[in-house]
Amino acid sequence: MNDYLLSLVLGVIEGLTEFLPVSSTAHLRIAEALFHIDLSSGYWKMYTIIIQLGAILCLPVYFWSRIEKFVSTYPRGEGGDRTFLTHPLGLTMIAFVVTALPSFLLTKVIGQHLESLVIMGYSLLLGGIVMWIVDAMKAPWEKAGPDAMGSKIDTRKMEDMSLGQSIWIGACQVLSAVFPGTSRSMSTIAAGQLAGMSRASALEFSFFISIPTMVVATGYTFLKAVTGRGENPIGASDLSVHEWAVLAIGFVVSFIVAYSSVAWFMSWVRRRGFAPFAVYRILVGVVVLAWAKGVIG
Repeated sequence: MNDYLLSLVLGVIEGLTEFLPVSSTAHLRIAEALFHIDLSSGYWKMYTIIIQLGAILCLPVYFWSRIEKFVSTYPRGEGGDRTFLTHPLGLTMIAFVVTALPSFLLTKVIGQHLESLVIMGYSLLLGGIVMWIVDAMKAPWEKAGPDAMGSKIDTRKMEDMSLGQSIWIGACQVLSAVFPGTSRSMSTIAAGQLAGMSRASALEFSFFISIPTMVVATGYTFLKAVTGRGENPIGASDLSVHEWAVLAIGFVVSFIVAYSSVAWFMSWVRRRGFAPFAVYRILVGVVVLAWAKGVIG
């Protein structure tokens, strides 16, 4: 396949799957295998980082008004009842720290798992089952409203989150770092719902925690690649005009598609929930496992 067309396709895949609870890592790995991309190539590893950065940048753009509001009300919050730890920005950074420390310590384990289709298949399958069960448990209370007696949902806005919920979600996000295919979105959304958050509030916090988590993770990997400290390093001066163009296409396409998918996903979840994504994960997980074990392909 032509490199420009390949970059377009991979940018679309990254943009569509980065923030949906279906695992962009698994989908990119599957696409790389289907298109016979050399995973030992320093250039294609850098390409993956670049398109992830493109997707990440859509979040501060999409949530700019929310970010401005949070910054202007920090640390007391709109109601004056928050602290620098319990304000939404503080809770986001706490969840990030809870995720980042164990993820950094488990770097070697993560590296061993990153390219395993078997692990990705099981993560997709099991994550889909968990997401389906959790969402089904909470579905009746989503429709009942905040004043329903015995409601299992006590947090309907990100502004009302607790410190405990933030720590719990950050801890659960570690699973997505250790087991590719789990999905950051899936782990944080399901964790939030289990902690008493509504679909909308869990999803929004999932997006906010993605910003520092992904910026640091991809930025760290990028710096290692260009400074020669990572595996298969590649310097910016080594790239041809053609290679720069391929990177640019992937970056721009990923940003545009990710922005559109975030806007659509926010609207969808408020009305219909996560069940279709859970079913999709289960089906893809079964196919990936069958492929990895040689049953098909």
